[in-house]
Amino acid sequence: MRKYSTLFLIIAALTGAIGFSGLNFAGIEVVRVLFLIFADLLVVSLVARLFFKNDNLRLQRVKK
Repeated sequence: MRKYSTLFLIIAALTGAIGFSGLNFAGIEVVRVLFLIFADLLVVSLVARLFFKNDNLRLQRVKK
């Protein structure tokens, strides 16, 4: 999810520009909801980048 922060930024900016620019069409509420979803995903991905900086994590088997 940390790798997608620029994608979420671009999509949130586009949907925000379309949704809140004053256009009036049938799906405008869907665009506004998509803006809120992608803005939340952007915030989550930025917080994940802030707290989890180590990219060298490797999975290890758990011995029973």
